[in-house]
Amino acid sequence: MIRKKLLQEITLLQKQREWLELSLNECEKIGIKRSYSIEEFGKFETLCSRYARSIDFLIRKFFGTLDVYEFEYNGSLIDVVNNAHKRGLFEDIDELRMMKDLRNTIVHEYIEEELQETFEDVVQYSKKLIEIIDTSLEYAKRYTKRQ
Repeated sequence: MIRKKLLQEITLLQKQREWLELSLNECEKIGIKRSYSIEEFGKFETLCSRYARSIDFLIRKFFGTLDVYEFEYNGSLIDVVNNAHKRGLFEDIDELRMMKDLRNTIVHEYIEEELQETFEDVVQYSKKLIEIIDTSLEYAKRYTKRQ
């Protein structure tokens, strides 16, 4: 049962990664500017949403499911992050915390100008998030073979 859940989450994480990368590529073509057309702003807003969903899914769902699958104590979110760090899925806990804080800023920002101030960070951290997702998917490959 838990193996099936892990396999489903691997597929979902792959999809999250694809959508995030698509938005990132579109926004990199636009570049960071002082002002954006409505269409450009919409593409950055989509990137922000995909970034927020991707980091949430990775930490809350995927890392947590790995813990359960590998019989780790299913503790707090801090425990889940620490366990993922011990697995070598990312290098710097403080950087992951900043990435999660950026997600919180995106989710709670209601003023366009202030959301626009996050665009440069979202582009930078989206690249890092894709790297972490790739490392996590590579790690999880060991569970995709029939057991």
